[in-house]
Amino acid sequence: MRALYFEEHGGLEQLRLGERPDPKVGEGEVLIRLQAAALNHLDLFVLRGLPGVPIPLPHIGGADGAGVVVEVGPGVQTPKVGDEVVFNPGIWCGACEFCRKGEHSLCVKYGIIGEHTDGTFAELVKVKAEACFPKPSHLSWEEAAAFPLTFLTAWRMLFTRAKLQAGETVLIHGIGGGVAQAATILARHAEAAVIVTSSDDAKLERAKELGAQITINYSREDVVRRVREITGKKGVDVVVETVGKATWMASLRSVAKGGRIVTCGATTGPDPSEEIRLIFWNQLSILGSTMGSQREFADMLAVVNQRKLKPLVDKVFPLTEGAEAYRYLAEGKQFGKVVVDVQA
Repeated sequence: MRALYFEEHGGLEQLRLGERPDPKVGEGEVLIRLQAAALNHLDLFVLRGLPGVPIPLPHIGGADGAGVVVEVGPGVQTPKVGDEVVFNPGIWCGACEFCRKGEHSLCVKYGIIGEHTDGTFAELVKVKAEACFPKPSHLSWEEAAAFPLTFLTAWRMLFTRAKLQAGETVLIHGIGGGVAQAATILARHAEAAVIVTSSDDAKLERAKELGAQITINYSREDVVRRVREITGKKGVDVVVETVGKATWMASLRSVAKGGRIVTCGATTGPDPSEEIRLIFWNQLSILGSTMGSQREFADMLAVVNQRKLKPLVDKVFPLTEGAEAYRYLAEGKQFGKVVVDVQA
């Protein structure tokens, strides 16, 4: 099969387009001929190498994808050959105490397609049959590939972990990011008020189209002061944290007493300054979150199928220009998902 892969960790110069062996499906697995795949910042991290995460080389990146089932392994009843599917990008064992409770993203052997196994920047990918769901019929292949990881992550952050309620106020840092955009769409769907930040005025204007009511350009305004002004000194009920080091103190100072900060990543670094007195004195809840369970994926997909949520696609590249897709994402100019047309 044709694939975009790398043989050594490093920069974009390590990416290669060439032939790789077709995946072999096993018990409970299916083989999908991909039509489209989407990039996440995770793909940049995997290319550079993640400390403490062994990644077999050569490696094919990509967690998100949508395509047609072309082969099923032993024991698979559904999906069937010919079905159009999307899939939960998580990998879980199915046997540990967390999997038995339906908490798949807490699995003791949890992984992500494209990080712990070969991913979707290829003509074929194998996944767990149970991870597959029917592709929403009203979405294009590019749109269908664009939403699973970011929408699943944002869904668990907001509704399972932070227990967001209608009428609450949410602060979302870095609206250029995929999870931040998904969180904005989902928070507005839940009838919460949304404040977003960016240093790019054009992205802030686009955020209003997603439903953000208040935008803050952090290169010109003090985020904490502005949030306190907006909320009458109270602070926000929930902070969605994907940035880490650069925004952590602002998050601690922007959240209301008894409020929640939910974090799923640290794109600017994992070791921020800390002020623990703010946490205990204001009785804050610091909530970690990673991806999501099968139930959460099904719940999120049901809302997508009701045409109440729609993923945002910024730009589509053919697989032959996959390295340029990586570059475009790395430059941070996108607003919406960067997608690869695998069959172009």
